[in-house]
Amino acid sequence: MNNKTLKTIDAAGRTLGRVASEVAMSLMGKTKATFERNKYSGFPVRVVNASKLRITDKKLEEIYHTRYSGIPGGLRILKGTETADKKGLKELIRLATYQMLPSNKLRRIMMKNLRIED
Repeated sequence: MNNKTLKTIDAAGRTLGRVASEVAMSLMGKTKATFERNKYSGFPVRVVNASKLRITDKKLEEIYHTRYSGIPGGLRILKGTETADKKGLKELIRLATYQMLPSNKLRRIMMKNLRIED
């Protein structure tokens, strides 16, 4: 994280999608004038108060994501309630942000610059 400014985003009282989209835009560097699509031009992002995210039980039931073990028949479909119970709301923010980033070689670099705290 060489001499780049750290952006802090407060998730208290905000919805999941709004927080994740703001994080994704900052990680990509689209909020800066020096944006380059083929290079990592974003900056490190820290999300605080992830446990105070505003999300209803109905929305947690609707949200789902997949996990694949790599073997035939190994696809698991998990609901948001399962993920929130096991790993907390931090994991839901991480998964939502991951899906909003472009699926190229820079995605892993961008995700390394994301820190989520309760």
